[in-house]
Amino acid sequence: MVEFILNGEAVRVEGEPPTRTLLDWLRERRGLTGTKEGCNEGDCGACTVMVTDTAGHRALNACILFLPQLEGKAVRTVEGIAAPDGTLHPVQSAMIDLHGSQCGFCTPGFVVSMATAHANGARDFNDQLAGNLCRCTGYAPIVRAAEAAANEPVPGWIAADRAAATAGGTTAGEGWFRPGSADELAAWYLENPEATLVAGATDVGLWVTKAFRALGPVAFLNGATDLAGITVTDDEIRVGATTTVTDFLTAMSEHHPSFAEVIRRYGSTQVRNAATVGGNIANGSPIGDSPPVLIALGATLHLRKGDARRSLPLEAFFLAYGTQDRAPGEFVEAITIPRQPDNLRCYKISKRFEQDISALCGAFNIRVEHGAVASARIAFGGMAATPKRATATEAALIGQPWTETTVANARAALAQDYAPISDMRASAAYRLEAAQNLLSRVWFDSHGADVSTLEVMP
Repeated sequence: MVEFILNGEAVRVEGEPPTRTLLDWLRERRGLTGTKEGCNEGDCGACTVMVTDTAGHRALNACILFLPQLEGKAVRTVEGIAAPDGTLHPVQSAMIDLHGSQCGFCTPGFVVSMATAHANGARDFNDQLAGNLCRCTGYAPIVRAAEAAANEPVPGWIAADRAAATAGGTTAGEGWFRPGSADELAAWYLENPEATLVAGATDVGLWVTKAFRALGPVAFLNGATDLAGITVTDDEIRVGATTTVTDFLTAMSEHHPSFAEVIRRYGSTQVRNAATVGGNIANGSPIGDSPPVLIALGATLHLRKGDARRSLPLEAFFLAYGTQDRAPGEFVEAITIPRQPDNLRCYKISKRFEQDISALCGAFNIRVEHGAVASARIAFGGMAATPKRATATEAALIGQPWTETTVANARAALAQDYAPISDMRASAAYRLEAAQNLLSRVWFDSHGADVSTLEVMP
């Protein structure tokens, strides 16, 4: 059984499979068809809903959001953005006044994303709306509508959701478990090592909606709040496994801004609000964007199995394609990043700037002292079967003067470190040349050159 608040009314869901998506349930069981199915994989934003808990409001993709993830929360669909008496939300009025809709298919998702941003006081509308696609009106009138509504007060019926939400607790149903703590998860997972762990479901959700996989026993981790959060000490930054990418972006903006810029391109606001740091690591993808950067920062991974804990360098976790150093019943508990001066530069290469999988992602942690390279940690994703350090390139740099000549010599070493493959995202030759160019880009970046890919050059 799952209990949550839907458009201001308490609901109880029973008899549904644990992998029933909120989108399907809304449309098929509740008749709330304003929430649309577009891509069914979290890309288009037509299914956006507002989910509120005790921490605040988040825009999420209902198409890859499973019902047990909603325990104790408040959900607003487009039908609930207006007041119960029909009074429009300020963003709805602005959309009408400024002609922000044509065919209307995408409009419900836009309105919910805008209402969520409005509730949070967020005004970076290009980022807030990057996960909502429109092919009719274009974005200018929609952004103007968001700007026009920004100074209006948050409606009382929206603000009330946060007070009505609860933290939830340990819940379970047939074939699924939602632990209320890391200890409960550890005990249950030890007894059910074949189970699938679901944190944000931004990856696992597609196993269901696209691959039509049966997941077997499922544990939903969002109830174990002690697995989330970021703690900063003089020595390290400790990131709980279920910390959302949104929260991680905020933390990295202060400590490693270049990393934060890569995180901003992980996916949409909706995806970052759901995706977790631990999930991005544990799925072992060779093209995940956080592992190469974390490896360059010298991060340590912390794993737990029952009451036993162990730690290992993150780079040692990835053994081969699809294979990680994680035993049955063992899960990622946290990751720690050593505190250090910010020498990090990282760059994501993809066909689209936003919401695209990397062709490659390079991370460069190069420390220069007295004009020479004192240390270097370099890692890439998308260049091998796993996220991988460029040890030959590091060796070609360390101890050498930090000059264009040194960089030119080190470029050749990248061919020793990697033998990339060709696939639908890039050819092997392109990947290698792009990686070499990124090494040159680091040098120019460190000397104050403008290397932003968002700048239009004459």
